[in-house]
Amino acid sequence: MVERVAVLSDIHGVLPALDAVLAEPDVASADRIVLTGDIAAGPQPVEVLDRLVALGERAVWVNGNADRELVQLAGGGETEIPDPIVPWCAEQLRSDQVDLLARLPATARLEVAGLGSVLFCHATPRDDEEVVLVDSSLARWAEVLEGVTEETVVCGHTHMPFSRLVDRRLVVNAGSVGMPYGSPGAHWVLLGGTGGPAVQHRRTLFDAEAAADAIAATSSYADIEEWVRYFVRTPVSDTEALAVFAPRDGRGS
Repeated sequence: MVERVAVLSDIHGVLPALDAVLAEPDVASADRIVLTGDIAAGPQPVEVLDRLVALGERAVWVNGNADRELVQLAGGGETEIPDPIVPWCAEQLRSDQVDLLARLPATARLEVAGLGSVLFCHATPRDDEEVVLVDSSLARWAEVLEGVTEETVVCGHTHMPFSRLVDRRLVVNAGSVGMPYGSPGAHWVLLGGTGGPAVQHRRTLFDAEAAADAIAATSSYADIEEWVRYFVRTPVSDTEALAVFAPRDGRGS
């Protein structure tokens, strides 16, 4: 049983956002830091992975679809991810970092104080890229959670934080540290503890303009200015993101 767990999802290779979250007292003191996928695919992949490896056994790693695609690309394969930064990112990784990503499990489980057994995944327990949203139908949720016995499931993938009940099961989306859709800042979740809520959505604010400047100054990605403009300086709203994701959760089919 662990007392406190910080969940960081969808860091996407954005080091300033990651460093801001790691500096939070509740993250620094957490018993475990669970990384629910899409960790390195972004402008500072080498630096982000090195920072997380330094956490040692406190870090619990889960594979995301972008992590899987990075491994495929690094091995000479192809990808369906439309973001052009991903092939560049794969070229930056050291062989030990590719090996690390290749070994990541699809899910992880922890016994957390106040919650019991918690299942961590990237998108859903059965698939690392399918979409479920806060307003997805109960039928859709029942489909993607079929066979899951844990009463709490924590995920990421869609970059929008939420908590909701699904037929008595609690589903928590941690949002995104490095590429948030909706309110600015790095989003993460604190789980466990006693005497307070067992699930706390947190948002770490940092200077986005300074972060964008630092990323642009240190990343060798050719279109880095456009990347930071879109994802760091002026990220899209949750309304825009939901409009894109909604058709992918099976609604209306």
